[in-house]
Amino acid sequence: MKTRNPAQRKYYLFDCEKEYLGRLATRAAYVLQGKQKADYTAHIDSGDFAVFVNAANIRFSGKKMENKVYHSFSGYPGGISSKKAADILKANPKKIIQEAIYGMLPKNKLRAKRMKRILVFPDANHNLKVDFVN
Repeated sequence: MKTRNPAQRKYYLFDCEKEYLGRLATRAAYVLQGKQKADYTAHIDSGDFAVFVNAANIRFSGKKMENKVYHSFSGYPGGISSKKAADILKANPKKIIQEAIYGMLPKNKLRAKRMKRILVFPDANHNLKVDFVN
């Protein structure tokens, strides 16, 4: 019986200073699914890594920085908490990027595996020694 070779995964670099959140998230979801590859198959996880640098400087269009609200619910009565995008960006810029991409990936069993291939760095410094594709 032949064993399959693991997918050859590449690293795609996304600079958060240059783009808006929604545009970055759609491009990253495309890369994480592997749709840019010629051998794309929907039920096989052959996607690549998405590396985000300068996440602390991500851009929002319009007044979303002040007006956009993220809600989380614990499941208990009175267990809803709401925070503005500006507050979350100061505390944890990784969370904003992950939530945007999570909502754009297909809702299936591969979503959790694809989310693990997101690497977020708050500034331009990263410790990855790989070749990036742009």
